[in-house]
Amino acid sequence: MNYTHLTQEERYQIYALKKAGHKQSEIAHVLERSKSTISRELARNCGQRGYRPKQAHCLSIERHAMNARTIDDATWQFAKEKLMLQWSPEQISGHATISPETVYQHVYADKRAGGLLWKNLRCQKQRKKRYGKMDRRGMIPNRLSIEDRPAIVETRSRIGDWEADTIIGKNHCQAIVSIVERKTGFTLIRKVKRKTAQEVSQAMTALLKPYRKQVHTVTSDNGREFAGHEEIAAMLKADFYFAHPYSSWERGTNENTNGLIRQYFPKNRDFTTITQQEIDTAMERLNNRPRKRLGYQTPNQVFFKSGVALQI
Repeated sequence: MNYTHLTQEERYQIYALKKAGHKQSEIAHVLERSKSTISRELARNCGQRGYRPKQAHCLSIERHAMNARTIDDATWQFAKEKLMLQWSPEQISGHATISPETVYQHVYADKRAGGLLWKNLRCQKQRKKRYGKMDRRGMIPNRLSIEDRPAIVETRSRIGDWEADTIIGKNHCQAIVSIVERKTGFTLIRKVKRKTAQEVSQAMTALLKPYRKQVHTVTSDNGREFAGHEEIAAMLKADFYFAHPYSSWERGTNENTNGLIRQYFPKNRDFTTITQQEIDTAMERLNNRPRKRLGYQTPNQVFFKSGVALQI
Protein backbone atom coordinates (compact mmCIF):
# COMPACT_ATOMS: atom_id res chain seq x y z
CA MET A 1 0.00 0.00 0.00
CA ASN A 2 1.39 3.41 -0.94
CA TYR A 3 1.82 5.88 1.89
CA THR A 4 -0.51 8.88 1.80
CA HIS A 5 -0.31 11.92 4.04
CA LEU A 6 -2.83 12.34 6.81
CA THR A 7 -5.74 14.59 5.94
CA GLN A 8 -6.97 17.50 8.01
CA GLU A 9 -10.10 15.51 8.88
CA GLU A 10 -7.96 12.63 10.16
CA ARG A 11 -5.97 15.01 12.33
CA TYR A 12 -9.17 16.19 14.00
CA GLN A 13 -10.11 12.55 14.59
CA ILE A 14 -6.68 11.90 16.15
CA TYR A 15 -7.19 14.93 18.42
CA ALA A 16 -10.65 13.79 19.54
CA LEU A 17 -9.63 10.18 20.14
CA LYS A 18 -6.44 11.19 21.97
CA LYS A 19 -8.39 13.58 24.17
CA ALA A 20 -10.84 10.77 24.96
CA GLY A 21 -7.94 8.71 26.30
CA HIS A 22 -7.42 6.25 23.47
CA LYS A 23 -4.04 4.62 22.88
CA GLN A 24 -2.12 5.11 19.64
CA SER A 25 -2.92 1.55 18.54
CA GLU A 26 -6.65 2.19 19.04
CA ILE A 27 -6.46 5.45 17.10
CA ALA A 28 -4.65 3.65 14.28
CA HIS A 29 -7.40 1.01 14.17
CA VAL A 30 -10.20 3.59 13.96
CA LEU A 31 -8.44 5.57 11.19
CA GLU A 32 -7.32 2.40 9.40
CA ARG A 33 -3.74 3.65 9.54
CA SER A 34 -0.55 1.99 10.73
CA LYS A 35 0.57 2.53 14.31
CA SER A 36 3.81 4.02 13.02
CA THR A 37 1.85 6.68 11.08
CA ILE A 38 0.04 7.79 14.24
CA SER A 39 3.23 7.68 16.30
CA ARG A 40 5.12 9.75 13.71
CA GLU A 41 2.26 12.26 13.48
CA LEU A 42 2.19 12.85 17.25
CA ALA A 43 5.98 13.05 17.45
CA ARG A 44 6.46 15.50 14.56
CA ASN A 45 3.45 17.77 14.82
CA CYS A 46 3.02 18.49 18.55
CA GLY A 47 3.48 22.02 19.86
CA GLN A 48 4.13 23.41 23.33
CA ARG A 49 0.45 22.94 24.18
CA GLY A 50 0.38 19.36 22.97
CA TYR A 51 -1.28 18.01 19.84
CA ARG A 52 -3.66 20.45 18.16
CA PRO A 53 -5.10 19.49 14.75
CA LYS A 54 -5.04 22.95 13.16
CA GLN A 55 -1.44 23.55 14.18
CA ALA A 56 -0.45 20.00 13.16
CA HIS A 57 -1.90 20.46 9.70
CA CYS A 58 -0.12 23.80 9.21
CA LEU A 59 3.19 22.25 10.31
CA SER A 60 2.71 19.42 7.83
CA ILE A 61 1.93 21.83 4.99
CA GLU A 62 4.99 23.92 5.79
CA ARG A 63 7.16 20.81 5.92
CA HIS A 64 6.17 19.75 2.45
CA ALA A 65 6.07 23.24 0.95
CA MET A 66 9.53 22.82 -0.55
CA ASN A 67 8.13 20.07 -2.79
CA ALA A 68 5.40 22.26 -4.20
CA ARG A 69 5.06 22.43 -7.97
CA THR A 70 4.25 25.47 -10.07
CA ILE A 71 0.62 25.49 -11.25
CA ASP A 72 -0.12 26.30 -14.85
CA ASP A 73 -3.04 28.63 -15.57
CA ALA A 74 -5.44 25.87 -16.65
CA THR A 75 -4.77 23.77 -13.55
CA TRP A 76 -5.14 26.72 -11.20
CA GLN A 77 -8.38 27.71 -12.90
CA PHE A 78 -9.68 24.15 -12.33
CA ALA A 79 -8.57 24.31 -8.68
CA LYS A 80 -10.30 27.65 -8.11
CA GLU A 81 -13.55 26.38 -9.63
CA LYS A 82 -13.52 23.34 -7.35
CA LEU A 83 -12.61 25.42 -4.30
CA MET A 84 -15.72 27.51 -4.95
CA LEU A 85 -17.67 24.24 -4.71
CA GLN A 86 -15.99 23.55 -1.34
CA TRP A 87 -13.78 20.73 -2.61
CA SER A 88 -10.81 20.20 -0.31
CA PRO A 89 -7.24 20.61 -1.66
CA GLU A 90 -6.79 16.86 -1.34
CA GLN A 91 -9.95 16.19 -3.37
CA ILE A 92 -8.69 18.60 -6.03
CA SER A 93 -5.33 16.80 -6.04
CA GLY A 94 -7.11 13.54 -6.80
CA HIS A 95 -8.41 14.99 -10.06
CA ALA A 96 -5.49 17.16 -11.19
CA THR A 97 -1.70 17.05 -11.42
CA ILE A 98 -1.21 19.19 -8.34
CA SER A 99 -0.36 18.41 -4.72
CA PRO A 100 -2.65 19.41 -1.82
CA GLU A 101 0.22 21.43 -0.34
CA THR A 102 0.49 23.46 -3.54
CA VAL A 103 -3.23 24.25 -3.46
CA TYR A 104 -2.97 25.38 0.16
CA GLN A 105 0.02 27.57 -0.65
CA HIS A 106 -1.79 29.31 -3.49
CA VAL A 107 -4.95 29.74 -1.40
CA TYR A 108 -3.00 31.39 1.44
CA ALA A 109 -1.11 33.53 -1.06
CA ASP A 110 -4.48 34.58 -2.45
CA LYS A 111 -5.61 35.43 1.09
CA ARG A 112 -2.55 37.61 1.73
CA ALA A 113 -3.38 39.45 -1.49
CA GLY A 114 -6.90 40.12 -0.24
CA GLY A 115 -8.59 37.20 -1.98
CA LEU A 116 -11.43 35.14 -0.51
CA LEU A 117 -10.64 31.61 -1.67
CA TRP A 118 -9.62 30.65 1.89
CA LYS A 119 -13.23 31.02 3.01
CA ASN A 120 -14.05 27.88 1.04
CA LEU A 121 -11.65 25.74 3.09
CA ARG A 122 -13.16 23.48 5.70
CA CYS A 123 -14.08 25.12 9.02
CA GLN A 124 -11.31 24.24 11.47
CA LYS A 125 -13.10 24.73 14.77
CA GLN A 126 -13.23 21.63 16.93
CA ARG A 127 -16.41 20.92 18.85
CA LYS A 128 -15.68 20.66 22.56
CA LYS A 129 -16.45 17.41 24.29
CA ARG A 130 -19.32 17.55 26.77
CA TYR A 131 -18.71 16.20 30.23
CA GLY A 132 -21.21 15.10 32.80
CA LYS A 133 -23.03 12.15 34.29
CA MET A 134 -23.83 9.26 32.03
CA ASP A 135 -27.56 9.55 32.69
CA ARG A 136 -27.80 13.34 32.23
CA ARG A 137 -30.15 13.09 29.25
CA GLY A 138 -32.16 10.19 30.66
CA MET A 139 -32.46 6.63 29.53
CA ILE A 140 -34.20 5.68 26.31
CA PRO A 141 -36.49 2.64 26.69
CA ASN A 142 -35.72 -0.58 24.82
CA ARG A 143 -32.39 0.54 23.46
CA LEU A 144 -30.22 -1.92 21.53
CA SER A 145 -26.54 -1.42 22.37
CA ILE A 146 -23.88 -1.10 19.69
CA GLU A 147 -22.36 -4.17 21.32
CA ASP A 148 -25.25 -6.20 19.84
CA ARG A 149 -24.77 -4.76 16.36
CA PRO A 150 -23.72 -7.33 13.69
CA ALA A 151 -19.96 -7.52 13.19
CA ILE A 152 -20.38 -6.94 9.44
CA VAL A 153 -21.29 -3.31 10.14
CA GLU A 154 -17.79 -2.59 11.42
CA THR A 155 -16.20 -3.95 8.23
CA ARG A 156 -17.99 -1.48 5.93
CA SER A 157 -18.24 -4.30 3.39
CA ARG A 158 -21.86 -3.60 2.46
CA ILE A 159 -24.06 -0.63 1.72
CA GLY A 160 -26.93 -0.07 4.14
CA ASP A 161 -25.47 0.71 7.56
CA TRP A 162 -26.19 4.29 8.62
CA GLU A 163 -25.19 6.66 11.43
CA ALA A 164 -27.46 9.45 12.66
CA ASP A 165 -27.08 12.64 14.69
CA THR A 166 -28.48 16.14 15.10
CA ILE A 167 -26.67 19.46 14.61
CA ILE A 168 -27.87 22.34 16.78
CA GLY A 169 -28.38 25.90 15.56
CA LYS A 170 -27.36 29.17 17.20
CA ASN A 171 -28.87 29.63 20.68
CA HIS A 172 -30.13 26.02 20.47
CA CYS A 173 -32.85 27.17 18.10
CA GLN A 174 -33.85 24.53 15.52
CA ALA A 175 -31.63 21.70 14.33
CA ILE A 176 -30.49 19.66 11.35
CA VAL A 177 -30.90 15.89 11.27
CA SER A 178 -27.88 14.30 9.59
CA ILE A 179 -27.69 10.68 8.42
CA VAL A 180 -24.68 9.15 6.65
CA GLU A 181 -24.12 5.72 5.12
CA ARG A 182 -20.94 4.18 6.54
CA LYS A 183 -19.46 2.56 3.43
CA THR A 184 -20.10 5.30 0.86
CA GLY A 185 -20.42 8.50 2.91
CA PHE A 186 -23.77 9.17 1.18
CA THR A 187 -25.37 11.90 3.29
CA LEU A 188 -28.96 12.96 3.95
CA ILE A 189 -29.92 16.08 5.92
CA ARG A 190 -33.16 17.80 6.89
CA LYS A 191 -33.97 20.78 9.11
CA VAL A 192 -36.38 20.40 12.02
CA LYS A 193 -37.99 23.26 13.91
CA ARG A 194 -37.65 21.48 17.24
CA LYS A 195 -35.29 18.72 18.34
CA THR A 196 -38.08 16.51 19.66
CA ALA A 197 -38.29 12.76 19.28
CA GLN A 198 -41.39 13.14 17.12
CA GLU A 199 -39.90 15.62 14.66
CA VAL A 200 -36.57 13.81 14.46
CA SER A 201 -38.31 10.47 13.89
CA GLN A 202 -40.44 11.97 11.12
CA ALA A 203 -37.37 13.54 9.49
CA MET A 204 -35.35 10.32 9.62
CA THR A 205 -38.09 8.13 8.16
CA ALA A 206 -38.78 10.69 5.42
CA LEU A 207 -35.07 10.85 4.51
CA LEU A 208 -34.46 7.10 4.55
CA LYS A 209 -37.76 5.81 3.18
CA PRO A 210 -36.76 6.32 -0.50
CA TYR A 211 -33.74 4.05 0.15
CA ARG A 212 -35.38 1.61 2.58
CA LYS A 213 -34.13 -1.46 0.70
CA GLN A 214 -30.63 -0.22 1.51
CA VAL A 215 -31.21 0.37 5.22
CA HIS A 216 -30.04 -2.55 7.36
CA THR A 217 -28.98 -0.74 10.53
CA VAL A 218 -29.01 2.76 12.01
CA THR A 219 -26.70 3.82 14.86
CA SER A 220 -27.10 7.01 16.88
CA ASP A 221 -25.92 8.55 20.12
CA ASN A 222 -28.05 8.58 23.27
CA GLY A 223 -29.81 11.90 22.73
CA ARG A 224 -33.47 11.94 23.76
CA GLU A 225 -34.36 13.03 20.26
CA PHE A 226 -33.84 9.38 19.22
CA ALA A 227 -36.42 8.07 21.69
CA GLY A 228 -38.61 7.15 18.72
CA HIS A 229 -36.10 4.55 17.54
CA GLU A 230 -38.62 1.71 17.63
CA GLU A 231 -40.97 3.58 15.30
CA ILE A 232 -38.10 4.36 12.92
CA ALA A 233 -36.93 0.75 12.92
CA ALA A 234 -40.45 -0.53 12.26
CA MET A 235 -41.06 1.91 9.41
CA LEU A 236 -37.77 1.03 7.71
CA LYS A 237 -37.73 -2.66 8.69
CA ALA A 238 -34.23 -2.13 10.04
CA ASP A 239 -32.39 -2.46 13.36
CA PHE A 240 -31.62 0.64 15.43
CA TYR A 241 -28.58 0.67 17.73
CA PHE A 242 -27.13 3.13 20.24
CA ALA A 243 -23.44 3.91 20.76
CA HIS A 244 -22.04 4.01 24.28
CA PRO A 245 -22.64 7.35 26.04
CA TYR A 246 -20.04 10.00 25.20
CA SER A 247 -18.26 7.71 22.73
CA SER A 248 -18.42 9.78 19.57
CA TRP A 249 -15.64 7.78 17.93
CA GLU A 250 -18.09 4.87 17.64
CA ARG A 251 -19.91 7.02 15.09
CA GLY A 252 -16.80 8.46 13.50
CA THR A 253 -18.28 8.67 10.00
CA ASN A 254 -21.18 10.76 11.27
CA GLU A 255 -18.98 12.99 13.41
CA ASN A 256 -16.69 13.69 10.47
CA THR A 257 -19.68 14.37 8.18
CA ASN A 258 -21.13 16.81 10.71
CA GLY A 259 -17.89 18.76 10.44
CA LEU A 260 -18.40 18.97 6.67
CA ILE A 261 -22.01 20.08 7.15
CA ARG A 262 -20.87 22.82 9.53
CA GLN A 263 -18.97 24.34 6.61
CA TYR A 264 -22.35 25.27 5.17
CA PHE A 265 -24.17 25.92 8.46
CA PRO A 266 -21.62 27.19 11.04
CA LYS A 267 -22.28 27.43 14.76
CA ASN A 268 -23.07 31.13 14.61
CA ARG A 269 -25.74 30.61 11.93
CA ASP A 270 -29.35 31.24 12.90
CA PHE A 271 -31.00 28.03 11.68
CA THR A 272 -34.39 29.74 11.42
CA THR A 273 -33.03 31.53 8.33
CA ILE A 274 -31.96 28.33 6.53
CA THR A 275 -33.99 27.65 3.40
CA GLN A 276 -34.80 24.32 1.82
CA GLN A 277 -32.76 25.36 -1.20
CA GLU A 278 -29.70 25.75 1.05
CA ILE A 279 -30.30 22.30 2.53
CA ASP A 280 -30.64 20.77 -0.95
CA THR A 281 -27.52 22.54 -2.21
CA ALA A 282 -25.41 21.41 0.75
CA MET A 283 -26.61 17.83 0.38
CA GLU A 284 -25.92 17.85 -3.37
CA ARG A 285 -22.41 19.21 -2.90
CA LEU A 286 -21.55 16.78 -0.09
CA ASN A 287 -22.66 13.80 -2.15
CA ASN A 288 -20.79 14.96 -5.24
CA ARG A 289 -17.45 15.68 -3.59
CA PRO A 290 -14.79 13.07 -4.44
CA ARG A 291 -13.57 11.14 -1.41
CA LYS A 292 -10.07 9.81 -0.97
CA ARG A 293 -11.24 6.61 0.70
CA LEU A 294 -13.53 5.93 -2.28
CA GLY A 295 -10.68 6.20 -4.76
CA TYR A 296 -11.76 9.79 -5.44
CA GLN A 297 -15.20 8.71 -6.54
CA THR A 298 -18.16 10.56 -5.06
CA PRO A 299 -20.64 9.12 -2.52
CA ASN A 300 -23.33 9.38 -5.20
CA GLN A 301 -21.28 7.35 -7.66
CA VAL A 302 -20.56 4.55 -5.20
CA PHE A 303 -24.00 4.46 -3.56
CA PHE A 304 -26.03 4.40 -6.76
CA LYS A 305 -23.61 2.07 -8.53
CA SER A 306 -25.04 -0.60 -6.27
CA GLY A 307 -28.28 -0.50 -8.23
CA VAL A 308 -30.32 1.45 -5.69
CA ALA A 309 -33.44 2.91 -7.24
CA LEU A 310 -35.66 5.53 -5.65
CA GLN A 311 -38.89 4.04 -4.29
CA ILE A 312 -41.68 6.54 -4.58
